[in-house]
Amino acid sequence: MDFRHIPGDQGLYPDAVVPYTVTGELVPILDFALEKSHAVYFEHYILLYREPSVKLTAGMPKGAFKRLIGQMPVILAKAEGPGHLAVSRDGPGAVVGIPLSPGQRLDVREHQFLAASATIRYTFTRVRGIANLLWGGSGYFMDSFEADRQAGIVWIHVYGNLTEVTLGPRDVLDVEPGAWCYKDASVRMTTVPVNIATGLFASTSFTLNRFQGPGRLGIQSLAVHLATDE
Repeated sequence: MDFRHIPGDQGLYPDAVVPYTVTGELVPILDFALEKSHAVYFEHYILLYREPSVKLTAGMPKGAFKRLIGQMPVILAKAEGPGHLAVSRDGPGAVVGIPLSPGQRLDVREHQFLAASATIRYTFTRVRGIANLLWGGSGYFMDSFEADRQAGIVWIHVYGNLTEVTLGPRDVLDVEPGAWCYKDASVRMTTVPVNIATGLFASTSFTLNRFQGPGRLGIQSLAVHLATDE
């Protein structure tokens, strides 16, 4: 099991699949310099600014009604160049761009996804059980991104600082449910209850997410519990 700190992206990345710049140290901004051949998609409500030359279209993912019931955004906006467009989440942290090669899939916790290149396929699933044990809720959504025939990038907003753990096939790690932000599709996630006895008649219990490798697991230092967790 290998732990390493991943600094957030900063500055200009001109050679990426879609050129981009990350600015700001507290609440970072992800700015795309889109050419005519470039396109990205994102949740529409995180748009910060755009040049009028950037074409915006809207789409709804399959199963969007389930997201509506869970009070999640149901519209994905697609931006096509030329021009500048920027997105930002309302929270302190860092922006991390994660490249995906053809055949790779990445699972991302809800409200962490900033944007993805148009070559990346998007789906989502509802994760049940975790929030039920914690707060009596109905679960939360997990976004999944997969590169099919072409490589691409998924940009994630990490709350606080990021530690990436590389898990071996037999490695297991228990994580506070609001602290994980992404994982490889090969990493299995389950829920485990933990009970701590504080005395003869007193005890406390809580729930952790258990992750089993192989693959990468992203852990953020600022654990976030969101509306759909309740």
